[in-house]
Amino acid sequence: MHSVKLLGLRISVYTRIARLALAEKKVDYELEEVDIFADEGPPEDYLALHPFGRIPCLLYGDFCLYETSAICRYIDEGFVGPELQPANPAPRARMTQIIGALDHYGYRPMVWDVYVQREVIPASGGLADEALISSALPEIEILLRQLDEWLGAGEFLIGDAISLADLHAYPMLRYFIETAEGAAMLASFPRLAGWMARMQSRPSARTTSFHSAQANETGF
Repeated sequence: MHSVKLLGLRISVYTRIARLALAEKKVDYELEEVDIFADEGPPEDYLALHPFGRIPCLLYGDFCLYETSAICRYIDEGFVGPELQPANPAPRARMTQIIGALDHYGYRPMVWDVYVQREVIPASGGLADEALISSALPEIEILLRQLDEWLGAGEFLIGDAISLADLHAYPMLRYFIETAEGAAMLASFPRLAGWMARMQSRPSARTTSFHSAQANETGF
C-alpha cells in the first residue's frame, strides 16, 4: 500500500509538478484522480481537504497539504533522495523567483490562453479565440527570454543541478510547445530548447506524462 497519496488529475499542470518532485525523489505514491471540473464541482469529500477546490492535495498519514509549492518543498525536505533546492541563499532565492514568475506570468497565458485555445477547444468542436492567443504571446516571449537568461550556460535553470524551478517550468512549457506557436517560439531560444530536451529525457518526465502512463514526450 502506498503511504503517500496525491489527489489531482493526470492532465493538470500543477498535479504534474508535484508528481515530478515525487518521481525525482523516488517516493512511492498513489495518484487518485479528482475531477474538479465536473459540472457539479469538486466532490464534497475533496472540499473537506481543500476548501478552495483546486488541485493537487497531498496526503501522508494524517498530514494533509495543498498548494503545489508547499507540497514540492515538503517532498524535497521530508523524503530522502537528491536535493531539489539549492542550499545557498542566492540560488535558492532565484529558484523561488522563477517559480513565482511561472505562476504569475506563464501558467495562464501558456496553458489556458494558447494551449487550451489552440488544441483543446478545437478538439471539442469549438473555435479558438485567435485574439486571445495573439495577445498572450508577447508576455510568454518575455518570460521565455528571462528563463533563457537565467539558464545561461548551465544544464538546468539553477546551475547544473535540477531543482524545483525546473520541475515547475517543464509542465507549462510541455503544453505550450504542443502548439505551433509554442514550438516556434521555443525554437527561437536554443539554450532553452536544449534544456527542454534534457528535461524530456528524464525518467520523471516519461513516467508522469499528461497523456498516458506510457507516453514518450519528445520533440518540439
